[in-house]
Amino acid sequence: MTPRFHPLSTDIEPPVRFNDPFDYEPHQLCIIAAARVRAYIKEVGLHEEGKMLGVLVCRQHDGQLGFLAAYSGLLAGRNDWEWFVPPVFDAQQPDGHFKTTERAISAINAEVRALTDSATNGTPSSEAAAQIQMLRQQRKQMSEDLQLWLFRQYRMLNARGEEKDLVELWRDYHQSERIRRKYPLPPGGTGDCCAPKLLQYAYQQGMQPLCMAEFWQGESPRGEIRHEGHYYPACRGKCKPVLEWMLQGLDVETAPAIREATDTLRPEILYEDSQIAVVMKPAGMLAVPGRTGEPSVASMLRQRYPEAEGPMMVHRLDMDTSGLMVVALTNEAYHDLQRQFLERSVSKRYVALLQSPSCLTLLRSNPQGIISLPLRPDPLDRPRQVVDPLHGKQAVTRYELLSDAPPHPRVALTPLTGRTHQLRVHCAHHDGLGCPILGDPLYGERADRLYLHACQLSFRHPSTGETLSFNSLPIF
Repeated sequence: MTPRFHPLSTDIEPPVRFNDPFDYEPHQLCIIAAARVRAYIKEVGLHEEGKMLGVLVCRQHDGQLGFLAAYSGLLAGRNDWEWFVPPVFDAQQPDGHFKTTERAISAINAEVRALTDSATNGTPSSEAAAQIQMLRQQRKQMSEDLQLWLFRQYRMLNARGEEKDLVELWRDYHQSERIRRKYPLPPGGTGDCCAPKLLQYAYQQGMQPLCMAEFWQGESPRGEIRHEGHYYPACRGKCKPVLEWMLQGLDVETAPAIREATDTLRPEILYEDSQIAVVMKPAGMLAVPGRTGEPSVASMLRQRYPEAEGPMMVHRLDMDTSGLMVVALTNEAYHDLQRQFLERSVSKRYVALLQSPSCLTLLRSNPQGIISLPLRPDPLDRPRQVVDPLHGKQAVTRYELLSDAPPHPRVALTPLTGRTHQLRVHCAHHDGLGCPILGDPLYGERADRLYLHACQLSFRHPSTGETLSFNSLPIF
């Protein structure tokens, strides 16, 4: 038995189908395996600031049930921990092509620095400038060639025993010529995340994958939101093209379908005239149509107002957020409301339940305050947002503690800017409230819904200029 396979002695039945790694609830076998991983890390003293770890429950040839464990990238600077599965390709060998070429590139860097530092008054001679330019071009070509070579070494298997390298997978997945031109190669680190490493080793050893989960261990990174012990989906930017190939041949669960619009899942019309409509969007409904044409507020209002120029969506709520929205029915109303949002003269207020009472000490000492954390998208894991003081856009939220009754504190949130996932990140980030909104699958833990409700909305009527204010009590 390989030392990387860890038997499980339990009567718990494995799932019938393999879970979707991008949308799942961890199976109890994965939870047991994850606890074993955390115990091992504590036992051997592998302490890091934070690391994504993963487990894959599987069966060996003889029917023995057990699990494999993996870490993303390196663990304590190494990729050869025998208790965990090995990397798909080991680029860390000192005398291997990758490290040898890296050293050659570093030598070019040193040569460029030496030529630059020896310049008189900071300006290199024409001969030195030409030499620097040549070295930089050589360095660029060597780096590009090395990256391409590296990705070709990652020969990824699927459950049918077929094999493709990362360059092939990337180009097969991204059919758009525009994307191919902009991103000709996968992002750095592709193939080194937990899920690809786990599946690759299982296939190589002839094991049957049953279920998988990834979880965070240690402190959260500065910009991202990760909570110790929480389970997370595989990242989309690096892993989705790879995993879509590697899962072929497995019986994989389909992601939970967006709930169909029924009589109980429809936008409630609170106000309407010839210019605008104000609706209460239920949780679970899209604001605008999705890629597969799911019912949305926009599509349902189009049926209600077939003669109108609209409906035109001036703002949106996340699918899992409930609450008030104003919709334009004419071009004139749309442009006027759009201007009000850009000028930030529209007033919005939300109510949220927080996941746990962990932030009550902060909230009781500062029951009101301002959170200012700049945000930008994570290009490798959309739609996730990260806090980035250098490249992020300004995002400001006013908060107020409404109730400190456990287990879920209730807060009011007033966004003073309108960034994607602003309220969700400002609640979850350790420099914000430090506690996710209850039911937030991206920044916290999944529940029956996201407990975030847009309860107040105030704006000027596009035609009359009258200030209109609407209130909607949350149902939680």
